[in-house]
Amino acid sequence: MIRIVIADDQPLVRSGLRMILEAEPDISVVAEAADGDEAVAVVLAERPDVLLLDVQMPGADGIAALQRIAAADAPTRVLILTTFDLDEYVHRAMRAGASGFLLKDMPGEDIVAAVRQAARGADPLLAPSVTRRLIERFAAAPPKPDTAELDRLTAREVEVLRLIGRGMSNAEIARALFIGETTVKTHVARVLMKLGLRDRVHAAIAAHRAGLA
Repeated sequence: MIRIVIADDQPLVRSGLRMILEAEPDISVVAEAADGDEAVAVVLAERPDVLLLDVQMPGADGIAALQRIAAADAPTRVLILTTFDLDEYVHRAMRAGASGFLLKDMPGEDIVAAVRQAARGADPLLAPSVTRRLIERFAAAPPKPDTAELDRLTAREVEVLRLIGRGMSNAEIARALFIGETTVKTHVARVLMKLGLRDRVHAAIAAHRAGLA
């Protein structure tokens, strides 16, 4: 069962998301929060798999909450909820450790798919248009990864990282490299471990910063 916390200052948004998510047999919304402080407290108490986190909230905003959750080394994957795909806070959220971004007007099935894939961690995260553009913008910002970090990767792992940076799924990478999808998953997991990356979104950023993508 995927355990979810929803943090948004608008009760109608929270109830709408809860209705969409709890219609799925493998998802449970374990708590809600109306501001950043409450979101941090709930995440540290409940240790959910995924937090849906609004950025614009009264008091402590979503970015402050995300930073505190990351500092506490919580295992929760954080998906940022935005109203507009050019939200000025989203770039800061990526730096703070967000795993992806959802637009509030996305179809319900896309939100469910994003939650499931975020919960799986290393699997492909559903990437709405905003995510791809943000990765490109974030990757353009200094500094680039230490070359020594990439030297830890085998030639095959570098190739897998390059294809992750191009937005390819495990199945697409498997076809491109003529290897099995299970083998791709192993390579992805090793790339994340060796580079100390949280998930696939941040692997894509690393690929762009290193000039691989």
